[in-house]
Amino acid sequence: MALLLFRNQNSAGVREEATDLVGEPMSMADAAPPGGVEQQRSGAAEEPTASIRKFQKELSAGTVSLVLLALLERTAEPLYGYQIAKELEAASNGGLPLKQGTLYPVLRSLEGGGLLLSRVEPSVAGPPRRYYSITETGRQVLVAWRDVWTLTRDFVDAVLEGHLG
Repeated sequence: MALLLFRNQNSAGVREEATDLVGEPMSMADAAPPGGVEQQRSGAAEEPTASIRKFQKELSAGTVSLVLLALLERTAEPLYGYQIAKELEAASNGGLPLKQGTLYPVLRSLEGGGLLLSRVEPSVAGPPRRYYSITETGRQVLVAWRDVWTLTRDFVDAVLEGHLG
């Protein structure tokens, strides 16, 4: 989620405020890049601030369904939750931007929407496992979502690179 920073003139003088795109107020500390603007420009790596963690969470929430469908489309066999998490972790070079526990509600939601099927099988070691596979409807939706993703990614890249108009 992008931040909108603005200055608000009040009787005590100028006061900086920050809101996200839906108008939710944020503290200036949360809105600032890690290490402040000057350190961010210098490229110094810092621990993510609350605003960056919030942005990562919101960005992940908008892409997890797409990523899960794409992953399950490419697999020859159905996968269970832990296998899915490990595949995503490997694809992200160990920097999985979402927690494994967040996958399960999304998997259930995709199944509820008819985009995935699941079956439970007993496990030799541990509790039974729920295996997920993509449905034909899920494949069709994935084609449309890929198109939307490509348009969105191209738009964001163009704006970030200054190629407007």
